[in-house]
Amino acid sequence: MQRDEEVLERVPQVWRAVFDAAHNGIMIVNRQGRIVVYNRAARRMLGGVGQRIVGRHFKEVRPEAWADIKKILTTATPQLGKPVSFPNATIVANRSPIIMNGEVVGVISVFQDISAYEAMVEELKGYKRLLREMEAIFESSSDGLYITDGQANTIRVNTAYERITGLNREELVGRNMHELVARGFFDQSVTLEVLRTGRQVTIMQSIKGGEKQVMVTGTPFFDEDGEIELVVTNVRDMTMLKRLEAELERSKRVSSRYYQSLMEHQKYEYALEEMVVRSRAMSQVVRKAVKVSGVDAAVLIHGESGVGKSLLARLIHQMSPRKDRPFVKINCGAIPASLMESELFGYTEGAFTGAARGGKAGLIEAAHTGTVFLDEVGELTPAMQVKLLEVIEEKTFTRVGDTRPTKVDVRIIAATNRDLKKLIARGRFREDLYFRLNVIPIHIPPLRERREDIPALAMRMLESFNRRMGTSKRLAPEVMDRLVSYDYPGNVRELINLLERMVVMSEGEVITLEDLPGELREQEVGEELGKGGMTLKAAVEALERRMIAQALERWGSPRRAAMELGVHPSTLWRKMVRYGLSTPIAQTQRNCISATKH
Repeated sequence: MQRDEEVLERVPQVWRAVFDAAHNGIMIVNRQGRIVVYNRAARRMLGGVGQRIVGRHFKEVRPEAWADIKKILTTATPQLGKPVSFPNATIVANRSPIIMNGEVVGVISVFQDISAYEAMVEELKGYKRLLREMEAIFESSSDGLYITDGQANTIRVNTAYERITGLNREELVGRNMHELVARGFFDQSVTLEVLRTGRQVTIMQSIKGGEKQVMVTGTPFFDEDGEIELVVTNVRDMTMLKRLEAELERSKRVSSRYYQSLMEHQKYEYALEEMVVRSRAMSQVVRKAVKVSGVDAAVLIHGESGVGKSLLARLIHQMSPRKDRPFVKINCGAIPASLMESELFGYTEGAFTGAARGGKAGLIEAAHTGTVFLDEVGELTPAMQVKLLEVIEEKTFTRVGDTRPTKVDVRIIAATNRDLKKLIARGRFREDLYFRLNVIPIHIPPLRERREDIPALAMRMLESFNRRMGTSKRLAPEVMDRLVSYDYPGNVRELINLLERMVVMSEGEVITLEDLPGELREQEVGEELGKGGMTLKAAVEALERRMIAQALERWGSPRRAAMELGVHPSTLWRKMVRYGLSTPIAQTQRNCISATKH
């Protein structure tokens, strides 16, 4: 036994050289556990460079592995593929017993560095993962993909191609495009065109005799020698594209309508800040003005004197794309006929006696790129009507004394309180001009037909007068009732004048019935006074009763009637009971109480 162990101690020098030449690490431990061989590769893998390892006990060098070595020495059972981890490498150790004359005299361990293999495995896994990703992308594409090699042999097609064309990959893969075209699968091949031209090509292709029309784009891929290695064809179903195009157009139209509605709503809110609108009739007028503000079409505003035609015209201009350009108002009824042409269209130097040096631009020219508002257009003379028609149709006019026409870009808004159709019948207004002006007609109803606007108008005007005059006057409820019931021959202008007069002439902070102008009081009670023998108090009560009865009849709801009359619901309820206008039932009372709380 001692002789066998000495053999391990006396490993010839030549074998030590052989061991050092091995790529794998080799370590031999004798029966007592001392290291007798520790080659260069083992030192590189396991450490120990610059240290004396041979002759030392294995337990001192690698105490964590001594139990495995001891077990082999005891049982003669080898350990194969034992992994050993190190910071810079992953080692696999194959440990076998050395047996001589039937006795275990030592253990030989062969170490193999598998770090390089692990890197190769990881790289292979990366390629597999990339292949799976490319496969997923290839199959998940909504466009059809058809791949051939440089000889036009079909390599692959994806699922989308099968769905789009109705062809199965089993009948395509491995077949040449020349054969497929010859057998009628396709009417022509983009792959063959790419191989012929060497560049990307797009064509319309018919599948199986025209059953399907598709757009195909073939793209060449070149190898290192500049030869076409692959042709990748992208296939799109034009039917789907047409449907998507139609859906896109529909979405654009819907978005455009939403945007237009939003813009119109913003303009409508702006208009409500500029004008007092409570009635449905005026709300429709304003909405129509909002719609026409975005286009350059001519507008004809019709309505009685004082209804607010000028204000509406200016509002249309302020909401239009021309809002930052001039707004020129021309009162056709206020300019003398002899001066009408020169005022509207201007004149050249020396055109007439007294003409300014250098001439003068007219009002139409002053409104260039902006808006011209022709108020009381029915007062234009026939000659001016002809020249105005030229401005509308030709976008030109001629100054007085000039022979050359002048270009002008203006939008025309006209207004009148006269019946232009009757004027046409009498030969006093041109029919062609009427149709040019009446592209978009807007009728503003008189104030007596939209009494719902009167309270809000009165309160805004009163606030304006108070601010301007430094007062804080307010209207008594009965005064507001009178204002609402008055017919206003002069419309809004008359209401403004009445309020200004009462603010100026009233003595106290509250404007009462005594402060009403005489014509307003006579208008309101004249009918009742016609019966004779009626006192002022009785006339007031008769008027109040009639207004409440009319409001109840018109609106049906006491709450709404109170709102329109500008009184508190409980006040209206008491007056209804007082005048016996309705049967006082509990439900009506609850409605009034509910309205009071809100």
